[in-house]
Amino acid sequence: MMQGWFSKPVEIAVGVSGSIRHISNAEQAAELLAGQWRDAGSALHGAALLACRRAIHGDVTADNAREAFIVAAREAHVLVE
Repeated sequence: MMQGWFSKPVEIAVGVSGSIRHISNAEQAAELLAGQWRDAGSALHGAALLACRRAIHGDVTADNAREAFIVAAREAHVLVE
């Protein structure tokens, strides 16, 4: 069973059109962070990617990864609030 399911999905605006994507687990978040991310390379981006990868392996809770992902998404101006 995959670990890293978030207690609540995170809504992210992706692509040129800003379509909404619901991120439900650390694996989805890590995939998005490792792909084309607006602020890739920032400290918050790196922390979120690491937290998501650690949550996938069960080293941190999924909600710790979720919070790090939210902070990075807010920095990249893609978080839907």
